[in-house]
Amino acid sequence: MTRGRIPSPVRRQAAFMVQTRIKPHREQAAAGERRAAQTRLFRRNQIFGLLLFAAIILVSWLVRTNPQWIFPPGWWRP
Repeated sequence: MTRGRIPSPVRRQAAFMVQTRIKPHREQAAAGERRAAQTRLFRRNQIFGLLLFAAIILVSWLVRTNPQWIFPPGWWRP
């Protein structure tokens, strides 16, 4: 009986998908550049989505709140 780890069919299947060959340096560098570009694109889209979500929350808050709280009488005059 093994202690600590339970054999998993997923773990065994994942082991078959790993490439064991050594890639040439140019191929590794190209893969790294593609991965970096994909990460930048993902982060940009993630930030844009979060900003859009925050804007939707702000607009919904402004629409649902009492206008007297946002713009009290005489707020534009000192």
